[in-house]
Amino acid sequence: MNKKRGVKGGKKITGQQAAEVRRLIKDKMPDQLKLAFGLWTRAAVQQLIEQKYGVVLSVKQVGRYLKSWGYTPQKPIRKAFEQKPEQVKQWLEKEYPAIKKRATKEKGTIYFGDETGMRSDHQAGRSYSPKGKTPVVKSTGQRFSLNMISAISNKGHLQFMLIEKFNGDVFIDFLQRMIRYSKQKIFYVTDGHPAHKTKKLQAWLEESKHRIEVFFIPPYSPELNAQEYLNQDVKTNVIGKKRPINKAEMRANVEGFMNERKSNKKQVQKYFHADHVRYAA
Repeated sequence: MNKKRGVKGGKKITGQQAAEVRRLIKDKMPDQLKLAFGLWTRAAVQQLIEQKYGVVLSVKQVGRYLKSWGYTPQKPIRKAFEQKPEQVKQWLEKEYPAIKKRATKEKGTIYFGDETGMRSDHQAGRSYSPKGKTPVVKSTGQRFSLNMISAISNKGHLQFMLIEKFNGDVFIDFLQRMIRYSKQKIFYVTDGHPAHKTKKLQAWLEESKHRIEVFFIPPYSPELNAQEYLNQDVKTNVIGKKRPINKAEMRANVEGFMNERKSNKKQVQKYFHADHVRYAA
């Protein structure tokens, strides 16, 4: 009896088919291929292989494939339907390279900045538990929040400020603090929030253009802002995993974490290693 050629785990698709599956997972989402899934799960890949090649694999076999390809389950960065690909292309190929060229010529530093709101009941990650028994995370019945504005550079610089609320005046205050502590001109990249475009801000920027300029990433494109990955880091590792009992503790936890990050330039630079922001690394 002849044994079928294969490898451990009973893999049944050819190398060419495997390469095509990897490409589809990388470039498309399941619903774009008319699969009944929102994300690439093992079951979604299983259905893709059966649909395209008529090969039926078990979920475990699909899992072995994904592992051998170096594919791991990751929390996706959400993109809005309103995002315009042509604007993203323009930013990546023309606008940002022009900013980078100017920053180099003027010996300036490019910062990516953003604001974020944090709630005490933020829950991060997943928790395994016996089937049918949903895990319960104990926390205080009180809910409180904290806001933060921060900015990072690919050189490992980090500036932040904890705030009660965000508006145009707070944004100006933050930028004033940044130029106070920076010897180089700042090229500040952020999103198109209304507070970033007030008349008062524009007047101040005109007076301070020798020290700072503000640029905007395309609308609905948070994944292009490296600072977004710092926000995720804070929410996951400070708020989600160290549940505070009051606002003072929450503030102390966030401040401690941010100061720790600020003192570690290599860690800050790692935020620019994410696929969507490698262009700015």
